[in-house]
Amino acid sequence: MPPESLRVQGSDGLSLHLLRWSSEGVPALLIHGFGNEAHIWDDFAPAIAEAYQTLALDLRGHGDSDWDEQGRYDYENHVADVEAVVSALGFERLVIVGHSLGGRVAMRFAAAHPEKMAGLVIVDSAPELDPRGIARITQDVEEHRAPVFETVRQYENYLSTSYPAATPTAVRRMAEHGLKQREDGRFELKMDIAFRTRVSDDADADEVRKAEEASTALLWDALGKIECPALVVRGAASDIMSADVADRMVDDVLANGTLEVVGQAGHSVMTDNPEGFRECVGAFMLGE
Repeated sequence: MPPESLRVQGSDGLSLHLLRWSSEGVPALLIHGFGNEAHIWDDFAPAIAEAYQTLALDLRGHGDSDWDEQGRYDYENHVADVEAVVSALGFERLVIVGHSLGGRVAMRFAAAHPEKMAGLVIVDSAPELDPRGIARITQDVEEHRAPVFETVRQYENYLSTSYPAATPTAVRRMAEHGLKQREDGRFELKMDIAFRTRVSDDADADEVRKAEEASTALLWDALGKIECPALVVRGAASDIMSADVADRMVDDVLANGTLEVVGQAGHSVMTDNPEGFRECVGAFMLGE
């Protein structure tokens, strides 16, 4: 069955959108990455819906959640939103599955609220990011700062170059759920352009470097505070999460961490190899 939509009050007065596949069992909150939305989990969520109360969140500025008119899109803002969702839905303990940006948000939340964490799945996300992937994403945003499309199919073709390893079904779904139609009949991204362009806006290089170094240190520290069972998932061909960093996360920092590498997958593991992703995360969450 398709998931139901619901809205929850986030922080800063924003309304946040979620998809819910089931409402029984320990909650499992799925958090997407930069530029995606809740439907990115459509292939995975049904696999755990019978065992978990399964929900996926649209981060602020993404999908059908509100944009922040003040451009508050820092990690702290996303963590505050997750805190608001967990509180509004009355979750005492939960499992969080976070991809990329969502993984970094999940790390921070888990470190701040260890008593609430029944488990954590970090999907191709890390305190330190591979410069190759950062360069790829920055170049894509610089070349397509505010893209407008004549048809959904045109956006689908664009996505097929940005997600070359993703299944056709996943690319089609991203296109269908990632756009909104304008009054002139054309289509634009649901994602707040202010959030999208901030990754390539001109800024003082030294300040950007210092900010990233501070974030990296904070995230390594956060991982050291996470005590719940944690699964780190890396796409074998990822250009965002290096093998060395993934090994360090589970071998040296996480108290109860394991690593799974999914073959035939890049950074977007769950769209590149949905079956492989379901198998490794299902084994962790369902004890298979």
